[in-house]
Amino acid sequence: MSSVTPLDRSRQAAPQLYQLLRQKVIALELAPGTVLSRAEVADSYGVSQTPVREALLKLATEMLVDIYPQASTRVSLIDVTLARQAHFLRQSLELELVRELAQSRDASLIGSLQALVQQQDALRAARDLSAFSQADTQFHRMLYQAAGKDALWHLVHSNSGHLDRLRRLHLPVSGKLERIVSDHRLIVRAIADHTPELAQQRLREHLSGTLEYVEQIVQAHPQWIRMDHDVMTRPATDY
Repeated sequence: MSSVTPLDRSRQAAPQLYQLLRQKVIALELAPGTVLSRAEVADSYGVSQTPVREALLKLATEMLVDIYPQASTRVSLIDVTLARQAHFLRQSLELELVRELAQSRDASLIGSLQALVQQQDALRAARDLSAFSQADTQFHRMLYQAAGKDALWHLVHSNSGHLDRLRRLHLPVSGKLERIVSDHRLIVRAIADHTPELAQQRLREHLSGTLEYVEQIVQAHPQWIRMDHDVMTRPATDY
């Protein structure tokens, strides 16, 4: 295991382990194909194997780990088909979100979004990819929260692991961070100017950024990518 964040002993261990392991998978600290040992994870975090099992089962429902009963658990390869489906879901929802927000007049939202973009720009300058990625996620989540659609955010989040890992692979590419910050500024400006159609155009352009480069990402990291979606039918109950 890589660096370990101590658990909060006043809270249940399984949800914390799920979040911590998921973050490591998305950040590629746990690379696709990595074998995960329940015993080693449990020892690293000072817990029994039961909450580790629960956390891994939840990750399996998001298809971020592959569980082979009585054999092993591995971080799943990045599935391009699942990434495209997540993109379709996210774009469909967020196009409507920015349209609604551009029709409203929420000055506090604009201020919060602008502050977050400034923070992200500072992280870009510092080349802190992990914190930059988290700020990027927070920007989009803020759109859902502002529209009173936070439950939909959780739906998108639980289905976006493969897309998020593709985006994480793409972040180091020259000019990518700058484009994301610029896109966010343009989206905020369109919302602030109450131009729904332009806000939707800016968002569509922004979300197309990674999938436009799928071929290049696959060529650069072929060992981590699965192009054809293989529907997993292995039972998790025997794990």
